[in-house]
Amino acid sequence: MTRPDGGILGYMSGTDDVEVDPRRARSRARLLDAAAALLQAGGLEAVTIEGVTKLSKVARTTLYRHFDNAMQLRAATIERLLPPVLETPPEGPLRDRLITLLERQADAIRDMPLQVSTLAWLATGSDRNNDNPAITSLRQRIIDQYRVPFDQVLDTPQARRQLGEFDTFFVLSQLVGPLVFAKLIGLPASTPRDCARIVDDFLTARPNFTE
Repeated sequence: MTRPDGGILGYMSGTDDVEVDPRRARSRARLLDAAAALLQAGGLEAVTIEGVTKLSKVARTTLYRHFDNAMQLRAATIERLLPPVLETPPEGPLRDRLITLLERQADAIRDMPLQVSTLAWLATGSDRNNDNPAITSLRQRIIDQYRVPFDQVLDTPQARRQLGEFDTFFVLSQLVGPLVFAKLIGLPASTPRDCARIVDDFLTARPNFTE
């Protein structure tokens, strides 16, 4: 569960009632502010217990009341910085809505490289961190970031009629995957023309697709 400011509840040492105390809420906010500044300046490796306590001027013992380790701190910081879920395109032809969604995703990836580094970080530690509530919460937030607007476009009678049966996760990997991969390996930012080509290739490959 997330706080209104993007923080994570429910995985801290102790119980959720720590958030009822305004002093602890303020100390948590100071820690996350410091961690966010370090992350944006130096990447994930810069978000250390020592660095965050020094910059925030919050005691290490206080930090450990909120976060069990640096991994939880990093996950909470990333989740706090992620942008809101993309707006769903207005009603219209399926092809046009998918292209609009991809263009918005491409803009988000270009303007928010944190998303890409987060995906890479989660991927490299997925097996080790499956039982970590902080990582689970962050992973779900990333899934929502990419999936929710696609669900709202694809989970419609129109889409089912035009595409036939499909798995949304697989569709998502086909459509968004090329954008993320291009960013990860340093290719130029995806253009609207690239997005249209990805959608057209996807639709052409659907055996039951009808206009």
